[in-house]
Amino acid sequence: MPTKEKNRCEWGQASELAIAYHDTEWGVPLHDDQKWFEFIVLDGAQAGLSWETILRKRARYREVFDNFDPSKVARYTQRKIDRLLADPGIVRNKLKVNSAVRNAKAFLKIQEECGAFDTYIWDFVDGNPIQSAWRTMGDVPATTPLSDTVSKDLKQRGFNFVGSTIVYAFLQSAGIVNDHVTACFRYKAIKALGKDFLESA
Repeated sequence: MPTKEKNRCEWGQASELAIAYHDTEWGVPLHDDQKWFEFIVLDGAQAGLSWETILRKRARYREVFDNFDPSKVARYTQRKIDRLLADPGIVRNKLKVNSAVRNAKAFLKIQEECGAFDTYIWDFVDGNPIQSAWRTMGDVPATTPLSDTVSKDLKQRGFNFVGSTIVYAFLQSAGIVNDHVTACFRYKAIKALGKDFLESA
């Protein structure tokens, strides 16, 4: 069991994988469309499962999903989908795998319309990360009005597996919302990135 040498969000202490993800990725403002698509696929795959399960499968997902290149995933044939469904290294759920392909196509349409998915998604918060101030993980909501709004818009654009809970998870992951608890050593570091980080990204 990893040692707790730093104050972390409770979930970020579960394993070495969780520690690495929590300490280096979770909550850092994201400006990379390919990573955005990765979070959409992985958070959709997580539905009904633990994030730890997804972290263990993440490397294999990157291999078999062409490193989450939406232009490639959007062209997956039924033969490719069948191979994915036979791969024990990912979540072999027919609805979730088909959703990744469908979402890739919708993702490309947003890129075409807005220039980048990143532009589209950050526009919901006018480019400024939301700085929460939760004392415990029990205080952190599963959904917010923001995730409700984004979820509704994504669904209208043809995405699925983008319910408000899933959407909130990837808004947290990608730093649109800073939901590290205030006692976590990453809270102030993420907060300090602020708008200056966004403008220099």
